[in-house]
Amino acid sequence: MADPLLQVKQVRSAIGSKPKARGTLRALGLGRIGHISVLPDRPEIRGMVARVTHLVEVSPAEAGATRTAGTRRGSTSAKEPK
Repeated sequence: MADPLLQVKQVRSAIGSKPKARGTLRALGLGRIGHISVLPDRPEIRGMVARVTHLVEVSPAEAGATRTAGTRRGSTSAKEPK
């Protein structure tokens, strides 16, 4: 059986945080407020999340969840010719 999954969402900015906290966010696959990473629930991941609890929210992920980034406002999939 596969590892259970965690959904980690960045809710606060890393501006003003220590370099180790910023590096930990990068290692978790986060970079901007609102981005979400779905990661396996393992001790290594739990340790990284514990370092940046003040910047992220953690919740259990559904079985079919995949790793995603935040939504981009105002983006289009293809530009239309004028």
